[in-house]
Amino acid sequence: MEQIRTYFGTLTGIKDQDWDAFISRLSRVEFPKKSLILKTGQVENYLSFIEKGIVRYYIPGDENDLTFVFGFENSFISAYDSFLTRTPSTYHIESLADTVLWRLTYSDLQDIYAQTEIGNTVGRYASEELYLRKSKRELSLLHHTAEERYLNLLKEQPHLIQNIPLKYIASYIGITPQALSRIRQRIS
Repeated sequence: MEQIRTYFGTLTGIKDQDWDAFISRLSRVEFPKKSLILKTGQVENYLSFIEKGIVRYYIPGDENDLTFVFGFENSFISAYDSFLTRTPSTYHIESLADTVLWRLTYSDLQDIYAQTEIGNTVGRYASEELYLRKSKRELSLLHHTAEERYLNLLKEQPHLIQNIPLKYIASYIGITPQALSRIRQRIS
């Protein structure tokens, strides 16, 4: 829980009273490796902060899944489109390692918005982080080669990327596992 306070503390000051109201609504949940955190068709009811672990967002396929987001420690995760619209998700969220999340329900977030000075700031920072991650990936797909996308992922999360199967990394950067293998051979 201190990781969350540190995260928000670097962005804005938090009064103890607001912090206490915020943490009283959080629940700590552990997911073993390869657990589905959210399934296609479920409505996302949580905004979560990753204390420990790695998650991926993906669209299940008949032959191959399409991975489109990774979430790492000290970041927020949510099927945010489903969370905001209260409609079923069109994708899965899965833990790729043993994962610890601090979760806040949709209704609790609405209460925090209404009852604390910091509530809107907390929600804004979380939604901005989720948006920026999405935007960064979209722009990367448009402007960078697959090799550049792979190198960027290695640079951003070098110690965690080792825990992600190569087939998910390949899907994430938009290539086949065989093409990723050639890239890895070329740059090693």
